[in-house]
Amino acid sequence: MLTVAADIDVLARFGRALADPIRCQLLLALREAPAHPSDLAEQLGISRTRLSNHLACLRDCGLVVAVPLGRRTRYELADARLGHALDDLRTAVVAVDAERHCADATDEGCC
Repeated sequence: MLTVAADIDVLARFGRALADPIRCQLLLALREAPAHPSDLAEQLGISRTRLSNHLACLRDCGLVVAVPLGRRTRYELADARLGHALDDLRTAVVAVDAERHCADATDEGCC
């Protein structure tokens, strides 16, 4: 059963998805058009196993959906508004102190 997530949960899920460069690439690719896993793996230059793990994460976060098409499955953004949100985030001006670097996600104080 699908439910609508609360605002904080939505932002946390989006943050988790964007925390990995490959998932960011996947979301940007799916923003352009729905695609099959084999095509996405080739486009991103990663193995299908690795891609499958990232797609599972994005599905669990509620950002992409799998659409069965005969014997194949196509992936697409769960909501077209996610594409607009990605565009807004991608083009937002981020104020960055050139002397500071984002800490690794495993370190405390990560941005």
